[in-house]
Parts: sequence; C-alpha cells; structure tokens
Amino acid sequence: MTSSVRFTEEMLGHVTFGETDHERGAGAAGAAALMFHLTIEVDDIRRFEQDPTRRATAVGYVGCDALGGRLPVERGVFNLLVDSEPGTKLMLYRLWFADGVGHPLTLTGHKVVKDDAGFDVWRDTTTLFTTVLRGHVEAGEDATAEPVAAGILRIPALSFAKQLTTFRAGGPDLLARLGAIARFGVIFVGQLAEAYLHRGRRRADGAA
Repeated sequence: MTSSVRFTEEMLGHVTFGETDHERGAGAAGAAALMFHLTIEVDDIRRFEQDPTRRATAVGYVGCDALGGRLPVERGVFNLLVDSEPGTKLMLYRLWFADGVGHPLTLTGHKVVKDDAGFDVWRDTTTLFTTVLRGHVEAGEDATAEPVAAGILRIPALSFAKQLTTFRAGGPDLLARLGAIARFGVIFVGQLAEAYLHRGRRRADGAA
C-alpha cells in the first residue's frame, strides 16, 4: 500500500500589474498585496522519490484584493527541487484560479536554490519569484502567455515555524506514516545537499 505526505504552506508579498520584472514588481510604490495558502500533497512517497520532477498536488486559495479577494485554486502543481543546471535546483509552483469576475488566471512561481556566497539556504527556500498570467496556462506555454503581474512572495519566519508543524502522513499503519515523513525529509535534505555541495565538488574535481 502507498503512503502519502502533506503539509501546508503560506506565502505573501507584493506584485505590480503590468510589470514583468520580479524585483521591480515587488518593490514598486503601487504594488498590490498577494498571498496564497496551500496544502501540498505527495500521494505516493516512493513514486515521488523516483520521479525526477518530484511532482505533488497543491490545493488552497490565492488572496489578492486587487483580483477579487480570496480565490480558490482550481488546480495546482508543485515540484520539489528539480534539476535546472549543474548546481541549481528549482522549486516550482503553478496554480490555476480565476479572478473575482471569473477571468481565468495562472500563478507561476519558482524558488532558485543554488550555492551563492554566504549562507543563503533560508533566502533561497523562502523566496518565490512570482508571475500572474492571463488564462489557464500549462507548463511550457508561459513564453506565449500574456503577463498580468509580477513580484515576489516570501515565507515569514513565524509562518515557516508553523509550516513545520503541519506535516501529516497517510498510510496503512503508524510505522508507514512515520516512515513517509522521514523519507520526505531525506529527499528534501538530499536535494539541498546536491545544490549546495556542488561548488565544493567542482572545486575538488578541478584541484585533482
């Protein structure tokens, strides 16, 4: 029997309508507040471990007064620490929803996890570069979609601490459920290690 893992995540920040640059969109004077509250679920932890896209489902809502308030996520996908280039992994979000008058929209976001100067694991894993696109846009179609807004969402420290308490597992018995949560932790830490230790491996290989 399969074992599942789920947890909640809440991120908030600002986006600017008509902007495509994330940094400018987050810091503009007229930026609009935007957040989401998601439950992310891995329905089969063993399959998740073997899947290079590490795909999970996401349900919940997007909150933005400028778009109509609290807006249910109709369909959502989350990908955990997928390979982008050597030494870089991405955490990907794609949420399909509609604004307050029913216009379809897609929120896409990515966290960039790589070994920069200094201790950046906290910044990398809690900073989401966010774009809102017009329509329900599938992966691979972003380049031809119409951008609506762009900005940055973040996880505040208190929200992250709360997130750690939301992990739950499903499975045939207690041992299987505990094992599923432990396995998710091993996957997460292992993928982080691949990103942050890559530069050290590269230097060692060069020295050899």
